[in-house]
Amino acid sequence: MTALSTLRQINNDLTETQGRISTGLKIASGKDNAAYFSISKTMAGDSGMFKAIDETLTLQKNAVSTARLGAETLVELANDFVERVAFAQGGTEEVRADVQAELDELVARMTTTIAQSTFNGTDYVNAATTVTLVTGISRAAGGTISTTTMSFMQQDLGAIASVMNAINVTTADSAGAQVAVLQQAEAQLSAAVAAATSLGIAERSIETQKEFLAELTDKLDSGIGSMIDADMEQEAARLQAQQVQQQLATQSLSIANSSPQNILSLFQ
Repeated sequence: MTALSTLRQINNDLTETQGRISTGLKIASGKDNAAYFSISKTMAGDSGMFKAIDETLTLQKNAVSTARLGAETLVELANDFVERVAFAQGGTEEVRADVQAELDELVARMTTTIAQSTFNGTDYVNAATTVTLVTGISRAAGGTISTTTMSFMQQDLGAIASVMNAINVTTADSAGAQVAVLQQAEAQLSAAVAAATSLGIAERSIETQKEFLAELTDKLDSGIGSMIDADMEQEAARLQAQQVQQQLATQSLSIANSSPQNILSLFQ
């Protein structure tokens, strides 16, 4: 009975070790360690949510990056626009007419650029409104979950182009009018620069948050692994030892079973 009990215990231990090796987990269910199992599942849920939020932020980053590229292109076009308006200062009527043709072409390019500065239908260049993005989750001590957010301003590049489309140097037939037109063009250039800067800041903020989420999920996954993952080198050594123990216990049981046979032979 002692040999049989020993063999049964070794077989149970061997089965558990084989299970840990096959799954790679030392805690596969609540019966293994209820506290660690509960904590690891909660952390795994948080990690999954962070990864999903990171994927969403990737789409938003691409949309903001596209809008920022459009704004920076608009700055270049607006700079050319201001230079041509400055060139028309004090020019003849014919010069101003030629310059106006150039300005019309620049405005057309601005309009095309703005129309193309969207990503997958997300348009951040035609309205001056606030955009709020979910950047992560937060758990209170009691387990209550909430979200964290960040906000940035969309930029109305279309409004800038519209103002420039309305500028006409051919009608500025006095020095005062020409200066006013130049000031108006310069103001729109400044607005374009501000828009590009704002979108650039928003893009960098999203990138920083994505970098943080990547490191955070790595830490969570590492913490989960330290709690529930099996040490495969240790388990392999344990498996080999238990297999030897199983062989010895089987031999011990065989020896124990032979004793009654020896006693029985005395009665023959």
